Amino acid sequence: MGSMKKLKLEELGRISVDQFKEAEKLPVSILLDNVRSLHNVGSAFRTADAFRIEKIYLTGITGTPPHREIHKTALGSTDSVVWEYFEKPEEAAMKLKDQGYQIVIIEQTSESIPLQKINLEKGKKYCLVFGNEVHGVSESVINLGDVAIEIPQTGTKHSLNISVCLGIVVWEVFCKLNQFSR
Repeated sequence: MGSMKKLKLEELGRISVDQFKEAEKLPVSILLDNVRSLHNVGSAFRTADAFRIEKIYLTGITGTPPHREIHKTALGSTDSVVWEYFEKPEEAAMKLKDQGYQIVIIEQTSESIPLQKINLEKGKKYCLVFGNEVHGVSESVINLGDVAIEIPQTGTKHSLNISVCLGIVVWEVFCKLNQFSR
């Protein structure tokens, strides 16, 4: 264990923004449904960059780049990840549905399945929907959902911070679509 060393930034072999734009993406988009916190928006961009998510849909009251508070947590990923703004989250969801995306609602509903049990198929496209910090995903978007998932939790609280939740869900989706064994 004594020979372990932390890698320097230049040793990580990261791709440039231009290379990112050209690179093959995971067939997954993220829809932020009225996400209030600009830090959460920035964090979503950073996670989307890390796992090569193809696009982020910002809707309703969700803040859009350029913004200092988004930039603080996004760390430049607003330059690499494609995004689009819609006033109504259900309009963005409808557009994605029309393009053949499966709408995956991340919410505690009567039909939610545990995240680890979600069945994802290679060749299909997915849109992960994350809702407002207090009110969750809008009913109008839930009604358009193909499946609802939730992260099983065993603590006293019944929710996670959206950026933490987004990271966990995106990692699971990334692993399943890349068939990583863990």
